[in-house]
Amino acid sequence: MQYTPQDLKQVMSSGLLSFPLTDFDANGDFNARAYAERLEWLAPYGATALFAAGGTGEFFSLTADEYPGIIQTAVDTCRGKVPIIAGAGGPTRFAIQCAQAAEKAGAHGILLLPHYLTEACQEGLIAHVEAVCKSVKFGVIVYNRNVCKLTPESLAILADRCPNLIGFKDGVGDIELMSSIHMKMGERFAYLGGLPTAEVYAAAYKALGTPVYSSAVFNFIPRTAMDFYEAVRSDDMATQHRLLRQFFMPYLQIRNRAQGYAVSIVKAGATLVGHTAGPVRAPLTELKPVELEQLKALIDALGPQ
Repeated sequence: MQYTPQDLKQVMSSGLLSFPLTDFDANGDFNARAYAERLEWLAPYGATALFAAGGTGEFFSLTADEYPGIIQTAVDTCRGKVPIIAGAGGPTRFAIQCAQAAEKAGAHGILLLPHYLTEACQEGLIAHVEAVCKSVKFGVIVYNRNVCKLTPESLAILADRCPNLIGFKDGVGDIELMSSIHMKMGERFAYLGGLPTAEVYAAAYKALGTPVYSSAVFNFIPRTAMDFYEAVRSDDMATQHRLLRQFFMPYLQIRNRAQGYAVSIVKAGATLVGHTAGPVRAPLTELKPVELEQLKALIDALGPQ
């Protein structure tokens, strides 16, 4: 089933989202069979949509040759089960290449990750996002993070020029900026929380009018991730606080020990629960043995998933 941009906006307006890990074999090459098995395992847990080759899926480490096969595997495996939003990003022409490959593969839209390295003024960011949006027909969600930080005024210009720009994902955590965007854009966009380990910020973002977020830990504790989302949805603060104390805050202490651990710790968690996705690619590094033991203790304390 293909989605119009407005269909995608509706999907993005509720529920829990997640970024499946991209499976690599022992040599660090894409493992399509293991990736399909991962998606089959995660699909029944109830995520509203899955972001293939996204941030946690190591989009930043993928080659142009690998990318189409990863998206095709996700689309084929999840057809009729859960929508697939493809990650796209990097230099404008590469982002367009990814977006068009994802559309050809049958993905339902893209999450446009930041371009690479160089800073850019708002005029340049507008031109970048506009070029990607106009290269495809399906829906686009822009990820506000790192070198791509759009102002409310820039988003208003893009909304007028790009009808298929239907979503805004925040990875900055600037409450004033987020409120300003909400006040200016209203219902024009679906709004997503996208800070690393989004559960820690979920209640605050819901209060801002952004009840939807993407969960990285869904990759290895999917039941707990869904339980936490339900607690946020129903304003069950007791359950939120219990899980924050029991798991998420000590988890952050491990995650924050090294740059890049936001992805590495998720792959480590998947391995610990019997769904290994293989190694991370350089420049990311693996958790140290003592950190693995600490993570295992946190997971074990949650009980069966």
